[in-house]
Amino acid sequence: MGKVKITQIKSTIDRPKRQKLTMEALGIRKMNQSVVHEATPQIMGMIAKVQHLIVVENA
Repeated sequence: MGKVKITQIKSTIDRPKRQKLTMEALGIRKMNQSVVHEATPQIMGMIAKVQHLIVVENA
């Protein structure tokens, strides 16, 4: 599996609680913060749920 770099570009203010918890589960807590994860099916599913709040790049 490859790695993906996930960066938050939009705020989680006024978002449903599930989206906020998904962002926290990805390890993202602040704007413009980036994290690197393995591209597992679980991570890709989380990315799909909050794709409007993040930018995904290959790492």
